[in-house]
Amino acid sequence: MNLFDLSGRAAIVTGGNGGIGLGMARGLVQAGAAVLIAARDAAKAKAAVAELRAAGGTAEFAVLDVTDDASCQAMAAACVDHFGRLDILVNNAGINIRQQPEDYDMADWRRVVDTNLTGAFACCQAAYPEMVKAGGGKIINIGSMMSIFGGAYVTPYAASKGGIVQMTKALACAWAKDNIQANAILPGWIDTEMTQKARQVIDTLHDSVLERTPAGVWGDIDDFAGIAVFLAGPGSNFVTGAAIPVDGGYSSKG
Repeated sequence: MNLFDLSGRAAIVTGGNGGIGLGMARGLVQAGAAVLIAARDAAKAKAAVAELRAAGGTAEFAVLDVTDDASCQAMAAACVDHFGRLDILVNNAGINIRQQPEDYDMADWRRVVDTNLTGAFACCQAAYPEMVKAGGGKIINIGSMMSIFGGAYVTPYAASKGGIVQMTKALACAWAKDNIQANAILPGWIDTEMTQKARQVIDTLHDSVLERTPAGVWGDIDDFAGIAVFLAGPGSNFVTGAAIPVDGGYSSKG
């Protein structure tokens, strides 16, 4: 058995049209999986699909609004329509709104939590029946370093990402009987559009990240290809309920 071969497997990557999601999608297609990019921005997603196909991968696109249960159900159906099955779900879609906690209005709080946490749960529910039909599956939920640390400007984001870790553990316990493994990835400081915006808000962020990160650099989206392949494949069949930092050692430094 090739522990990292995903040939014949079908994956969904929500928010897979850029950033960490695209980095994981690249890894999954390189390992042989067919990948459905599910996202709101159709033009950006079609560009990602074209990139994956140009690299020799099998990829399709579905419009997804994770705050709409029907859209999540349609996403799962689209994966089965395109590829005949659904084996892997990567819950990567997410947003952040940066403010001091006293300045958030409740609409902003709900928008972040509904997208990052409730939306991920809705996608898991949509994928579950198809994974059962396939004889098992892999769920990869994207948490954050804010699942571990606090941050002054990220109260709803941190709450949602802490919830992702606990939801992942609960799913791992509930669905082990169905041969479904659920794990979380906790990205550190990665050079993405989202963190570029954070550096505009917090002018000391760049230097503080480099100082604390033992690797001494910001992460790259392609640093997530390997962990995605591992957690999506048979090499991780006895790994479930875990929350794995991918952060260049950031969380290990006192």
